[in-house]
Amino acid sequence: METGIACCARGAFLPNLSSQHSTALMSPSFATRSLKASSLFGESLRQFPKSSVKVASRPKSVPLKTRCEIGDSLEEFLTKATPDKGLIRLLTCMGEALRTISFKVRTASCGGTACVNSFGDEQLAVDMLADKLLFEALRYSHFCKYACSEEVPELQDMGGPVEGGFSVAFDPLDGSSIVDTNFSVGTIFGVWPGDKLTGVKGSDQVAAAMGVYGPRTTYVLALKDFPGTHEFLLLDEGKWQHVKETTEIGEGKLFSPGNLRATFDNPDYDKLINYYVKEKYTLRYTGGMVPDVNQIIVKEKGIFTNVTSPSTKAKLRLLFEVAPLGFLVEKAGGYSSDGRRSVLDKVIENLDERTQVAYGSKEEIIRFEETLYGSSRFKSGVPVGAAV
Repeated sequence: METGIACCARGAFLPNLSSQHSTALMSPSFATRSLKASSLFGESLRQFPKSSVKVASRPKSVPLKTRCEIGDSLEEFLTKATPDKGLIRLLTCMGEALRTISFKVRTASCGGTACVNSFGDEQLAVDMLADKLLFEALRYSHFCKYACSEEVPELQDMGGPVEGGFSVAFDPLDGSSIVDTNFSVGTIFGVWPGDKLTGVKGSDQVAAAMGVYGPRTTYVLALKDFPGTHEFLLLDEGKWQHVKETTEIGEGKLFSPGNLRATFDNPDYDKLINYYVKEKYTLRYTGGMVPDVNQIIVKEKGIFTNVTSPSTKAKLRLLFEVAPLGFLVEKAGGYSSDGRRSVLDKVIENLDERTQVAYGSKEEIIRFEETLYGSSRFKSGVPVGAAV
């Protein structure tokens, strides 16, 4: 069986995974432009063999005079948003992988396997498929030095440079346990400069993104040196189109409360949830962190919480989920908190570090901190948010 994976930039296909379902889901005009799968990204990558890639020192941030427009393709947007060609390359390759994961989520097996990852989580077939695609995309970008994922939580050498290169941490398919119920799920990743994924902070990221696989497939990304968080829609022909820019998260009665079992022995969290109910907030919670946080960026309002208690320990991982999503929310004009500070200010000490978290508007984060800890950093002279 011919193998392949959809490649947006030039209609190529990536190897090692069946293209039978992927090509069936693409429009005829896109499928006819497909190239033979003799490399991960086909012709798109063969034009840039690793031996010919020139790695220069990362350019200093410079103001870009060209304005990014709604309707731009992903490639047009990135070219305007950053002078770093290595970062453009990496984010484009990840976009190609996200598109294929979207196709595969619709058709891949949702049954459990006999495998568990090193964190003890059961791995589903679709988890491992997404994991493989993303590692391959990073390897063939030629600009990723190290990568690790929730499924493979050890540093993997991707062959890229240290100087001018990046290290990437990702959750390949957050919410995979609800794929069979046809809820939206997604991919999360953060990009750090150089070869370090520990001893760094979320604020050190140069970019972060999530892929959202639902009724629409979107690629939501933010870059450190470019304002806003930006949404790209996957079109029928397989291209990403810029459809939304978010620069402000305002006030609005929308809440998404995770880990509600913690209200049993965390009276402060119970008090906060009761406040939302009493004040007639609209409940919007799916159990998938990607869609639940994405709605804050899209609707430009609301609050997401996931709080711990003596009997329910922290589940969300700082490196793979919390820091990248915190970067997206704060670049969109929102705020994040672990109860006392921005999650982007937390040093990532180890790959499995976990934390509680809240994302939302400024007033909602103040309410979160004051309810859980009696005071808020925003009322004590502490700088608002992290420097992103």
